[in-house]
Amino acid sequence: MQEPEAPKIEFPCDYPIKVLGVSSDAFEPIVLAVFERHAPGFNRQNIAGKASSKGTFTSLTITITATGSDQLEALHQDLLATGHVKMVI
Repeated sequence: MQEPEAPKIEFPCDYPIKVLGVSSDAFEPIVLAVFERHAPGFNRQNIAGKASSKGTFTSLTITITATGSDQLEALHQDLLATGHVKMVI
């Protein structure tokens, strides 16, 4: 039996990305610098941040205007390469 095809994303589009990492003073500035490289001028007013119940982890949800799958893949790889990011959803 053939698997159904994944839905296609039409670019450009608003695309929310959740980034999870260990809480530190450096986490948010490092993540925002990576986003600025890959999606310059993204709206910083729409960033949602949340700490875990014990304060060990922090998540940031940032919405960008995605221009293509290459941009999203490069952003994902650069976020993980920082060493501060544990997961990108």
